[in-house]
Amino acid sequence: MTHPVLGAASNDDGWSMKVQAEVRAMEGYPVVLPCSFTHPHHTLHSSLQVVWRLGHGQGSTVLYHCSSSTGARTCQPGPQQDQRYRLEGNPREHDLSLRINSAALQDNGRYYCRVEVPGHAHASYEDKMGTRLRVEAAPRILGLSVEGSEEAGYRAQCRVQGSPLPDVQWLGPDQLMEGSDISPLSQESLEQHYTTSQLRDVLPGQQYTCSASNPLGKDQATLYMLPPRQVQVSGEAPPLLLLLSLSLGFKVLLLLGVVVWLPQGGGPAWLRCWFK
Repeated sequence: MTHPVLGAASNDDGWSMKVQAEVRAMEGYPVVLPCSFTHPHHTLHSSLQVVWRLGHGQGSTVLYHCSSSTGARTCQPGPQQDQRYRLEGNPREHDLSLRINSAALQDNGRYYCRVEVPGHAHASYEDKMGTRLRVEAAPRILGLSVEGSEEAGYRAQCRVQGSPLPDVQWLGPDQLMEGSDISPLSQESLEQHYTTSQLRDVLPGQQYTCSASNPLGKDQATLYMLPPRQVQVSGEAPPLLLLLSLSLGFKVLLLLGVVVWLPQGGGPAWLRCWFK
């Protein structure tokens, strides 16, 4: 998925480079970052070097590098090259387009392409504007957990991933939960696309659902905490937590339940259930 706006740059030496100002991709699918160039030198029989970087300046990361020797029709990457990246275009035809297989949210950022023609004065050129890659993904609940104690109260936390950043809502036994009982624990930078929401005063014997949504879809997970249970020993057993995961993409309810028994005088117990 590409954005229709193109950016072009040129200099007084006769070089010019054309890139896509912005490219959008879906998580898990391949994406191509277009880049083409023109220059005054004859390159069909010259050696060439192609470099793609994520970021600009000293903090940038070289993602792809290949060299084409004199007379060769292909550009050979180095032995340590990450196979997720490869040239989609042919540098001999002035096409440096980069293909990224199975785009991930971590691929979000600005990319820069560069070409060098060794043996010629000033025979290198790099796009200064870059291409902004935006990877989009449907919401996914990464973790649902409960913390706290009977004395201090229990809190439920829901960690979510998605792009655009999902909207998180909590549903109680009969209604949508709103107000001061809900607070975002963290909302990481848009480059990371993670957020964590907390629901306070979770009560034993009740069911709570974390629901995450964005324009690409919806995901939810449900938590049920069993009430305290009396046992035939001195002291009380802590509440038993039962976490249920209901993903909208599945018709079968996945039940994950573990009973945790603590010896007399032990601290509070809670269980965590992480979803992938």
